[in-house]
Amino acid sequence: MGKDERDLPEEGKGTPEEEIDSPKDRASKKLKKENERLKEELAKALSDAEHWKNEYYRAYADMNNLRKNLEEDHRSAIRYRSQGFLENLLPALDSYYMAMNIAPSSPEAKNYQQGFIYIYNQIQQALEAEGVKEVTPRVGEDFDMNYMHAVDTVVGEEENKVTKVYSKGYYLHDRLIRSAMVQVSVLEKKDDEKEETIEEGNPSEA
Repeated sequence: MGKDERDLPEEGKGTPEEEIDSPKDRASKKLKKENERLKEELAKALSDAEHWKNEYYRAYADMNNLRKNLEEDHRSAIRYRSQGFLENLLPALDSYYMAMNIAPSSPEAKNYQQGFIYIYNQIQQALEAEGVKEVTPRVGEDFDMNYMHAVDTVVGEEENKVTKVYSKGYYLHDRLIRSAMVQVSVLEKKDDEKEETIEEGNPSEA
């Protein structure tokens, strides 16, 4: 066998891939894999950035809403800070109101009543400076459940009219602290209506 025949590769045996690939090919494959890895990392980084950007905007919106709510609560607390004091003062104001509406039985009592009125007016001026407003219904006006409370009723010629004022109502700015306590008129039931009411309450047996 000659020298040339011995140098030839045996039939059926392939040449290893690493011997076929040139250094340039291997470098190209390595670079391609590295590019794919970097692309995956970049896509993940962009996805994470988008996620945390949305989380940031959501947290910012929540904090902004919380700040607005706290500011509103603070303004409300300042605006209505005297509500508890006013509620505790109402019984004394009611007593003054009752005293001013009692007809004096003597000149001395009338002088005392004038003193009550003077003090009451001073208290009212101080309360008005704090945003307190009286609600004093007039006898004969329509009953309004928005700022009146019907303590009892009395038969009258017209229905749903104020016939008596027991105590005033009070607002603190735009908030109703207490409704005015009033008596309200109702129409007298006719005889046939009374009979129907009795029959409904005591039905006869079949």
